[in-house]
Amino acid sequence: MDTSKPHPARIYDYLLGGKDNYPVDQEAGDALAAAAPEVRIGLRANRAFMRRAVRHVVGSGVRQILDIGTGLPTSPNVHEVAHEVAPDVRVAYVDNDPIVSAHASALLRGTGSNSVVLADVRDPASVVDHPDVRKVIDFDRPVALLLVAVVHFLTDEDGPERIVATLVDALPPGSFLVLSHATADFADRTAAQAVYRKATATLNLRTRPQVERLFTGLDLVEPGLAQVPFWRPDGPVPQGSEEIGFYGGVARKSG
Repeated sequence: MDTSKPHPARIYDYLLGGKDNYPVDQEAGDALAAAAPEVRIGLRANRAFMRRAVRHVVGSGVRQILDIGTGLPTSPNVHEVAHEVAPDVRVAYVDNDPIVSAHASALLRGTGSNSVVLADVRDPASVVDHPDVRKVIDFDRPVALLLVAVVHFLTDEDGPERIVATLVDALPPGSFLVLSHATADFADRTAAQAVYRKATATLNLRTRPQVERLFTGLDLVEPGLAQVPFWRPDGPVPQGSEEIGFYGGVARKSG
């Protein structure tokens, strides 16, 4: 646990108006907002995408969610959104930051159908084999795997395609992948990347074809990969949405 450097989850929390952050995270968040003026509406749009995607997969019959890189609790959380559709949904939250894990554990205390696991997506086998994940998730039944705003913190050397494929391989047919990823396809975000070079994880922006490859072997549901405000919007999209540098998609694993 390093509080001397900005952490992506705490920067995210600050930009969403949360309180679980430090001055170093606030400084990084302000610098990020200066470098990418649409960042706050982009993060809100990403959270809204997550909510719509969760409602879709639960509405499709999935009753288990594995949320990796969950970040600091921001209401409504994944289990709260899922339970609005089906109260019997179980959620395993995974993050590699002890601060995130501690806050999430406190939030979920007393909710027996959920768990919080301290693990790192860069070691996908340790995630799916973790006993506290296995307590909640039955990998013989369909699972919704959430990788929302996390894969762009993996470098090319980490092997993001391999990591995602390893996680998806652990899921049975009928499962879903919900993924969003930052991009520079709509604006130069070199200055935003520079902010994260001082953080605990770098920001690795990828193009649409690179993000699409993360869904290899899966069937993207309509409308396919889209900027997050335009993935099945349930109301008017925010002004400036065309500049939001987040792709999002939901895909199903067929039999």
